[in-house]
Amino acid sequence: MQTQTQIIAHRGFWQTEPPTSENSLQSLENARGLNIYGTEFDVRMSKDGVLIIYHDEHYDSLEISETNFADLEKLKLKNGENIPTLKDFLEKGKNNPSLKLVIELKPISSGLRENELVQKAVQLVKTFQMESQCEFISFSLNICEQLKKEEPTFKVKYLNGDLSPLEIKQRGFDGFSYHYSVFITNPGWISQAKMLGLITNSWTVNDTAVFEKLKMQGIDFVTTDIPNQLLHK
Repeated sequence: MQTQTQIIAHRGFWQTEPPTSENSLQSLENARGLNIYGTEFDVRMSKDGVLIIYHDEHYDSLEISETNFADLEKLKLKNGENIPTLKDFLEKGKNNPSLKLVIELKPISSGLRENELVQKAVQLVKTFQMESQCEFISFSLNICEQLKKEEPTFKVKYLNGDLSPLEIKQRGFDGFSYHYSVFITNPGWISQAKMLGLITNSWTVNDTAVFEKLKMQGIDFVTTDIPNQLLHK
């Protein structure tokens, strides 16, 4: 029996008419209008420890991790919104509990700062009582490991593409979310993951032919910039 592959919006649903900004509150709102599994978004930490939603390390010449929140909160996204905080996203996301929030914690060069990022993200999710609605992903092994230490029941998936399904299982993670090229190079990994009870996801799948190939392999989820289009495939 073929797995029903579910859809996750990449940084919200922003390729709309008219388009909006990725990682914006509007893109989160747009994702709520689709009948999809969830939406992914990126979390970074300001110099003074505030968690914000932003993909890049820099905003123009400002390095996010070296800039205080008082300066970051003055900055605008292309759609005119202020850069949202994780608190803003959780407040808005809580209104629609059927939409999972997939929180990507971005790596930091300092392990201690990564640990602080994890502790603050976990605490916010618990404060909003959204444990069952939120999942975590990261390219950082340390972040994934710290998440499982902080809260073993949280779903945690690794992003970097360099660990086999068995290695993921041995580290105690719930699954992996790899670039689609990894599954083309390692076509047995999805079936291996299923045998090990792991969750599989692929990013960023914007090509319907790639989507069909991954579906045939039985992937659980794909993350995409075109959730509205893949939903009907």
